[in-house]
Amino acid sequence: MESVTGPVYRRMIETIGRVGALYMVLLDPDRLTPDENVHLAALAAAGGVDVLLVGGSLSLEGRCSETIAAIKREVDLPVVIFPGNVGFVAPEADAILFLSLVSGRNPQFLIGEHVQAAPRLKRIGLEPIPTAYMLVEGGATTSVEFMSGTRPIPRTKPDIAMAHALAAQYLGLRIAFFDAGSGAKAPVPEEIVSAVAGYVDIPVMVGGGIRDPETAARIVRAGAKLIVTGDVVERTRDGGLVRAFADAVHGA
Repeated sequence: MESVTGPVYRRMIETIGRVGALYMVLLDPDRLTPDENVHLAALAAAGGVDVLLVGGSLSLEGRCSETIAAIKREVDLPVVIFPGNVGFVAPEADAILFLSLVSGRNPQFLIGEHVQAAPRLKRIGLEPIPTAYMLVEGGATTSVEFMSGTRPIPRTKPDIAMAHALAAQYLGLRIAFFDAGSGAKAPVPEEIVSAVAGYVDIPVMVGGGIRDPETAARIVRAGAKLIVTGDVVERTRDGGLVRAFADAVHGA
């Protein structure tokens, strides 16, 4: 019988146990060319990033496989797909966040995409990491909110976030990912992070709207075990800033 967890997930949990929290950078194969993403991946590796995420809400250019292959040739970090749909499945990756959008009620993103993707993952041997994906109000309509047709969890309702995360844990999902979304004006509130982290046993992952290392550190101190940044690294391409984020996440 296949194990529920694979080597990439186990490595992530071991890293959390060793340094306290794990820092991930998201690279978008639609917005940047493979060469540009390789450059950012190299900055990330040099700056202390633990895991690279590749993906987004759309797959307009179909460059996910090409981008991941190029990164794997140059950078020795785990590459995990952050899929907007089944079109992001790429055999070159080390694993994929098997995201279920449990904060929404759209069956396509609760289970529909998964039914299409599962046989492909098994055929190519790609490790799935069962992940509850929950949108939180970030002050702006994000791509994932628009594309999925779902409403985010209100920023002032930690009890709603807690109930969703606990349901995800009981369903057997291994990570509770709260995302304010790309381009969010504000990150996931620390009150939500703290409430959920104290309520569930699975690690809490947070992304969206995290623009400086100080914010990342506060979110880790609130209880997050995985931090994701994307836009800020893509925009600045500043290796020193990446190192500051990594130090803040690991040291918080």
